[in-house]
Amino acid sequence: MLYQHIQELIELPNPYEVSEDEGYRPGQIGQLLTDQNDLDTADLLLLSCDDCRGMGIRSAPGHAQAVRRQLYNLYWWHAELQVADLGSIKTGATLHDTYAALAMVVREVLKAGKRLLLFGGSHDLTLGLYQAFAEEQQLIEVTAADALIDLDREHPFAAHKFLLEMLTSEPNYVRQFNLVGFQSYFVNPQLLETIDKLRFDCFRVGKVQEKMDEVEPAIRSSQLFSFDVSSIAHAYAPAQTLSPNGFTGQEACKLLQYAGMSTANRVTGIFGFAGKDAHQLTAMQVAHMVWYYLDGMQKEKHEVPLADRSGYNEYHLMCAEVDTMFLQSRNTGRWWMQLPDQSFIPCTYTDYLIASNNDLPERWLRTQERM
Repeated sequence: MLYQHIQELIELPNPYEVSEDEGYRPGQIGQLLTDQNDLDTADLLLLSCDDCRGMGIRSAPGHAQAVRRQLYNLYWWHAELQVADLGSIKTGATLHDTYAALAMVVREVLKAGKRLLLFGGSHDLTLGLYQAFAEEQQLIEVTAADALIDLDREHPFAAHKFLLEMLTSEPNYVRQFNLVGFQSYFVNPQLLETIDKLRFDCFRVGKVQEKMDEVEPAIRSSQLFSFDVSSIAHAYAPAQTLSPNGFTGQEACKLLQYAGMSTANRVTGIFGFAGKDAHQLTAMQVAHMVWYYLDGMQKEKHEVPLADRSGYNEYHLMCAEVDTMFLQSRNTGRWWMQLPDQSFIPCTYTDYLIASNNDLPERWLRTQERM
């Protein structure tokens, strides 16, 4: 039923983008993908898009297929998951037509209770993902990984200013926005001050690299995670020509694993892959990131719901005259902390240590300010 609603917007993938005499070996992803006629059994749906007009490029033909070629040849380690490849979004007559088509597909996927991972296209396609939630009037948290803060009103290309529409349009359904991996020398300090006044959180790439698990709670609580390949150092993603610096390939994979482990995450996009790709290393990098997202999803299946306290260690604290509680998962080691309204938010072991010293963690304070 799901595919019937969206088939006019999508071009089916060719699962055999390798030489006919080689095919796929037993255990490779290309051999084990769920059949298109059985999408209802899939846990995750893959989708691609070649529309790069938001970067000033008409399209990046072949890039999404290059990712598929690399992904399909990886080995399947996730026996508890079913994954199907929907294919590629057809490029619209205008960029906004592509947004609309993407939003329609995502909306149907969400209604079906599935998770979606999109790869390809320019970073502004995040708008299409967001519009699917907005059209359903769902308040969401959004986390983006990017070397830039895409709020440049004067820039001619949508990929550099799409956050203006996403964060300021009315009515607005972004409850919280987090930016992970920005590079300071590309960002006006006054812009950061403005974002801070909105109580949105930004994490500089160097700070993230020092302690990766500090950004995990932000990703864990986000329904939408948007990753721009420009946040990866050129050496690990040669198609990215913005900066020689950024995340390593393994760090990018770790961020996608965090998203896969999130019970809140419904939609993830990997964008900005449009340049010349030496030896297809960027395609391989993106494919590995998808693999790690699957790895996170499998880990998430072993997480016990918060309501079942048998799967958690409980720590009761009196912190700055506030009676609170921390929970630590016995399966994954992740942490949650309780707010005054008795709800729990994701946190880190560092937050627990700060509270143990009778100080309120900054994560607790900022959440209370936003509420």
